[in-house]
Amino acid sequence: MEEYIRKIISSEADAIRNIPVTDDYRRCADIIFERVHLKKGKLVSSGMGKAGQIALNIATTLSSTGTPAVFLHPSDSQHGDLGVIQENDVLLLVSNSGKTREILELVDLAARLYTGLPLIVITGNRESDLARIADAVLFTGAPPEVCPLGLTPSTSTTTMTVIGDILMALMMQKIGFTSEDYAKRHHGGYLGDKSRAQAQRKG
Repeated sequence: MEEYIRKIISSEADAIRNIPVTDDYRRCADIIFERVHLKKGKLVSSGMGKAGQIALNIATTLSSTGTPAVFLHPSDSQHGDLGVIQENDVLLLVSNSGKTREILELVDLAARLYTGLPLIVITGNRESDLARIADAVLFTGAPPEVCPLGLTPSTSTTTMTVIGDILMALMMQKIGFTSEDYAKRHHGGYLGDKSRAQAQRKG
């Protein structure tokens, strides 16, 4: 069992190391900066199932680090929640296959509401319909899942999470986000105490 566990850890680590680093990361940071920080829109993330959980995590992480973001469930968007989208927003869509029906429908619905909304896509299929219509594609590298059946989202969601962390770090660097800024957004708990202590030391 120990050897099997080490093999799983090694497979996940290899998948992270093999995430392609492309100019689309710079393009994403520029798009988000323009729409959210210059035009005062927000990032709207979306995904179905496990990918949706990653999209939610990305949105909350960005919000806590100075880039306003919300999660929009693609099914709920068809029942009124589409109204959260505004004209200066940017969509961040997470789909391993790039073929998720609900996400493709969300793209069409959002375009009817506001034309020209930029699309950032995190996917394991850069030849998919979703990737082809995106303004920027962050490719996971399409690693095989460590699930014994090769089915359960596992390694794919690991790489998606790392890509979300990369976006978070890039945006923090781009906007010059400080511990003082963090403390204003995170009042409670250990992290609130730690960020205030860091801000006081720098002050």
